[in-house]
Amino acid sequence: MVRKWLERRFEAARLDQAAADRRGYEAQDDYDKAAAEEWVCRALKAAGCTNDQEALARRLKELIGQDEYQATGIYDNVRFERHVRGHLRKLAKMTKANEGFEKTLRYQ
Repeated sequence: MVRKWLERRFEAARLDQAAADRRGYEAQDDYDKAAAEEWVCRALKAAGCTNDQEALARRLKELIGQDEYQATGIYDNVRFERHVRGHLRKLAKMTKANEGFEKTLRYQ
């Protein structure tokens, strides 16, 4: 269920980035927020820790502890990193409670 949720959120984040890019300057924060969500989903999908709740929680803790998050094409590094940490904390809470992954709609 977690893999499916990550895949859906990854695709939704890519669509949100495209929409924000078309809107231009006033949507730069939306673009960075969507890019942050895409980064988080990509990092967790690539880790292969989605089969075990404890492994996923450890990986999230490692990612939260990082000092920097590398990404290209974003507008504001500080804002991007703030959004990445926010998404990671949200996922950590979802993982700890083991709920919320059933919500696979595009807008959350």
